[in-house]
Amino acid sequence: MQVKTKAIVISSLKFQEKSLIVKCFTLSSGLKSYFVRDAFSSRKASQKIAYFQPFSILEIEAIHKNKGTLENFKEIKTAVPFQTIHTDVVKSTMVMFLSEMLHYSIQEEEKNEQLFLFLETALTWLDHHDEISNFHLILLIEITKYLGFYPEVSNVDLPFFEMNEGVFTLFQNGNVLSEHETNLFKKLLELKFDNNQKVFHVVERQVLLKVIIDYYSLHLEGFKKPKSLEILKEVFS
Repeated sequence: MQVKTKAIVISSLKFQEKSLIVKCFTLSSGLKSYFVRDAFSSRKASQKIAYFQPFSILEIEAIHKNKGTLENFKEIKTAVPFQTIHTDVVKSTMVMFLSEMLHYSIQEEEKNEQLFLFLETALTWLDHHDEISNFHLILLIEITKYLGFYPEVSNVDLPFFEMNEGVFTLFQNGNVLSEHETNLFKKLLELKFDNNQKVFHVVERQVLLKVIIDYYSLHLEGFKKPKSLEILKEVFS
């Protein structure tokens, strides 16, 4: 089946000497993996490889056989030409980390149009703003709405957050955050991208990042801690 759709690049892996395997989250079909033959061998190789940087938003035409095998591109062009995301060291480190998080988080090959549109809007915001210290934290919490494990906030006034059930509780037993961690977490749940990005100190962001990664680990089977986490910590230290 020939498909024309937008696609967000989640990851790209070099295959043998000349080719790439590219995982994309598509608007039309959810998660898809593509084989890019001779990506490194043509005179326009650098131009071709540039399409497949983390979180590039593409307009693609592709052949989808939908048999669980690698699909093939027919045409590729940039849908959203980013100005800063792949050239600013802080932003590029952030999107490398976030794309790795999504690589382990989006596991189903099914359409999720609302998640795609949210990611597209969020990445466009990132490209146009400089105060971005909490962007990755807000994005990861918001994504849990689309993955099915956003915290239950009906009892948000209670002092502790229980990680397994994703609820606020009166008692500090089980897999529960400390009162300090819970207060930071509550503050994060209220944030939007346009809020003051300096609301947390560096150490507080590190605490929240650990909480979020632990939360993802509990709720997503097969989730792995991103290898780029340490690089992100260095950039934001």
